[in-house]
Amino acid sequence: MILGIGSDFSDARRIEKSLERFGPRFVERVFTPLERAKAERRARPWETYAKRFAAKEACAKALGTGIARGVFWRDIGVVNLPSGQPTIKLTGGAAARLAEMVPEGYEPRINLSLTDEGPLSAAYVIISAEPIGTPG
Repeated sequence: MILGIGSDFSDARRIEKSLERFGPRFVERVFTPLERAKAERRARPWETYAKRFAAKEACAKALGTGIARGVFWRDIGVVNLPSGQPTIKLTGGAAARLAEMVPEGYEPRINLSLTDEGPLSAAYVIISAEPIGTPG
C-alpha cells in the first residue's frame, strides 16, 4: 500500500550559488557525510548536490512533514545500493515519522527515482508498506 508520494525539482545553478555564498556551512547542514564525499569526488559537485537536494525535498513531502516537525535535512540520506540504484536511508526524526506511518505487521519500502537534464534535477519518492516478509 502506498503511504506517501513526493516529487521535487532542483536547479544546480541555485545550489552552486548556495555553495559559493555559504560554503561548508550549507553542505554540513543539509547533506550527510556520505553524500558530501560522493559530491566532492565530482568535477561539478553542485550537480550531485542538486539531485540529492531534490530527493530530500521529495522524501520530506512523501513523509507528510516537509523539513519540519522533527525532520531535518540530514535525517534523509541518499545512498546507492550495490547495483547503483539510488534509495533513501532515514535516521532521526525522519525515521521516527516513517515508523508512525507504517501499520503494524507491515514494513516500509522507499522507492526513489532521480533524473537530470542540464541544470535541472528531478526526484520522485514513493513510500509504501508491504506485509512483513514480502520479497522485494
